[in-house]
Amino acid sequence: MAGFITACKLYIHMKMRGVAVEEQIQWVLSYVQGESVDIWKENVLEDLEEGQLEYKTVGKFLADIKKEFGGGDEELVKVAELQRLEQGNKMMEELIQEFRRTARGSGYEGRPLIKEFKRGINGVIRRKLMEAEQQPETIEQWYDRAMTLDQNWRESKREEERLRRQKEPEGACYDLKSLEWDNETTLVLSDTRELDRVHSTK
Repeated sequence: MAGFITACKLYIHMKMRGVAVEEQIQWVLSYVQGESVDIWKENVLEDLEEGQLEYKTVGKFLADIKKEFGGGDEELVKVAELQRLEQGNKMMEELIQEFRRTARGSGYEGRPLIKEFKRGINGVIRRKLMEAEQQPETIEQWYDRAMTLDQNWRESKREEERLRRQKEPEGACYDLKSLEWDNETTLVLSDTRELDRVHSTK
């Protein structure tokens, strides 16, 4: 629990300064999950909606969470970490290793775990997986398919870059700013790699 409280304080300090206390509390509640806290969370949300719960600072709210659940629920920390994971520039293999490690002890399995994994991977890979005729069913299948697509996508980008460099010889430079096209004029590239204007014959 101490780790969860600390993580919340750091994030709020860095990203949510100036945000209304009620919104900060709602953000914290979005990461409070697990059987041991669900009823308490629902009660707090109802009080917030009815305007009966008044906290001047989110720090007081976090102190109440710590008081309510003692030194116990490390599951909350794992859930918060899991829901913050995103692929970004990481290779899929790296993300999966981190995701596996964080998922242990989070209480997530089956569809909820798959949902978090889908959320965290890059949009290009996610769309390809979602558009497949036969979507993966288990989390292991999602891992395998996502890793394969990520590798293929990276290889494709490398090949595109290689071909682009082949088409653009080193040192080639063209100035097209002054070129005009009309019905009587075409442009050709000479062997000296300079642009010449020639008139088309009718």
